[in-house]
Amino acid sequence: MDPQDSADLSRINYDPITYTLDLPNSFPMMEIPENNLMTIEGVELGRKLFYDPILSADSTMSCSSCHLQKGSFTDNRATSEGIDGISGTRSSMSLLNTGFISTGLFWDGRADNLEELALLPVEDPIELHDQWPNVEKKLMRNEYYPRLFREAFGIERKNEITSFLAAKAIAQFVRTLNSTGNSKWDQVQRNEVFFTDQELEGFLMFFDEDPSLPDAECGHCHSRPLFTTNEFINNGIEPVTGLSEFPDKGLGKRTQNLIDNGKFRVPTLRNIELTGPYMHDGRFENLNQVLEHYNSGGHVQPNTDVLIRPLNLSTEQQEAIIAFLKTLTDSDFVTKEEFSSPFE
Repeated sequence: MDPQDSADLSRINYDPITYTLDLPNSFPMMEIPENNLMTIEGVELGRKLFYDPILSADSTMSCSSCHLQKGSFTDNRATSEGIDGISGTRSSMSLLNTGFISTGLFWDGRADNLEELALLPVEDPIELHDQWPNVEKKLMRNEYYPRLFREAFGIERKNEITSFLAAKAIAQFVRTLNSTGNSKWDQVQRNEVFFTDQELEGFLMFFDEDPSLPDAECGHCHSRPLFTTNEFINNGIEPVTGLSEFPDKGLGKRTQNLIDNGKFRVPTLRNIELTGPYMHDGRFENLNQVLEHYNSGGHVQPNTDVLIRPLNLSTEQQEAIIAFLKTLTDSDFVTKEEFSSPFE
């Protein structure tokens, strides 16, 4: 081992300051793991790691390459490309409000928590395509990361920098990526502004709150305030008949249960206007196509969710629902400086 990798850091002050999350009043409390309590130093380290291409084998890509702030931390592509130009098979999910997810992350739920989620892309051959031991050495020999790891986690020597500490820091940063509470929807809830007639009609159908209007069956899976139940469902987008025929097994690939094939995480609809294209494979380019799919009733398999049925919505009613969905756009979130790259 290079002697510089074991250099002493103990003279650097270690006195971390607790980070307090700023959440909308309507949101639940976020459960923070006891072994990774949030600090200002940890969040700032995670922010730098998230935006630093040092995590990739050729230093060309970072976590932020597939999770752009302007796209609510998606990359607005049907599927993403890694450092070797190879496309994956799924669309990057938004990182908005992911700190509230406790049922498994990614489209298929394969990561149990944000710490695990942060570990996987580095060694994925289609994504950052590096190895953590190599990344650890790069971080040890970097001019400023040893100091930041010392300030965040109290390490005493450079060689105490590990993948697990890096993942903890990235997880801390991602837990800060929460709604600001300044979308039109949130403002309406506080009686600061009012829906237009079209938005109101869409809201009433979304949550089935007016018996004179059709139930659009949206609010069951996209419940407030997070606009997701974080469940895994088959929403009938694949034209297959048997459960073994899904081209992407989704949750079923992880659980190995046939009944889970074709099920994917229900994404949040907050900032949905900004996160297209839509579905796990980005097959729908815009919200009009999404509404057309649900209005048609989709394709039926034995495990298709019972709420997937022909809705018989008129074109005007579908447009009203889209108008309501756009009230969930949080423009402040995608411009908030604390979430942006620290290198710009």
